[in-house]
Amino acid sequence: MAEFWESSFQGKQTMWGFEPADSAIASLNLFREQGLNKILIPGFGYGRNVKIFMDHGFYVTGIEISETAIVLAKKHYGDDVKVYHGSVSAMPFDQELYDGIFCYALIHLLNAQERIKLISDCYHQLRPGGYMIFVAISTNATTYGQGKKLSKNRFLTQHGVKLFFYDREAIEKEFGNFGLIEATEIDEPAKSMGNKPSQKFWQIICKKGDSVNS
Repeated sequence: MAEFWESSFQGKQTMWGFEPADSAIASLNLFREQGLNKILIPGFGYGRNVKIFMDHGFYVTGIEISETAIVLAKKHYGDDVKVYHGSVSAMPFDQELYDGIFCYALIHLLNAQERIKLISDCYHQLRPGGYMIFVAISTNATTYGQGKKLSKNRFLTQHGVKLFFYDREAIEKEFGNFGLIEATEIDEPAKSMGNKPSQKFWQIICKKGDSVNS
């Protein structure tokens, strides 16, 4: 996967532009309502979704597998951006506890074992009372079923990407033991914009109990 993303960022650079995802804006609002301050973004990319958090005074740490993407992030946002270079499968990269975690369009790229490890690793890096939000592609997306079927709801696309499509059953199974409080199907982007048609995603919200042992 590292080679795929490194090649993608080398060739397409800032391929998604700099406007934050609609779900990033929604997550920002939730984090602000809850008084959160220090957040972790696994799958940081070149920072498309980070500026909106930084502009509102959040301290942001990222994890990104592509060195080229990190260079692009620092070019656009300066050296104050703290990003660990490596795969999320190597978490944790530090011993910090974060108020919030925002993980956008990453978890569905992983296999079952990797997905559970990511959820668990993120949960354990949340402070008590903290929130983590995952945005994952839905079985109701128009791309569901395209490509070679690898297992239930998992397909190899024509671009060589392995995608796991979430339904409510899978969300309950994978997130149920990690403070799951809400799962809402959303359109991302909220409105189709020319060459950027909306797709169905899940916005999955988990909260760590206030007890240290939760």
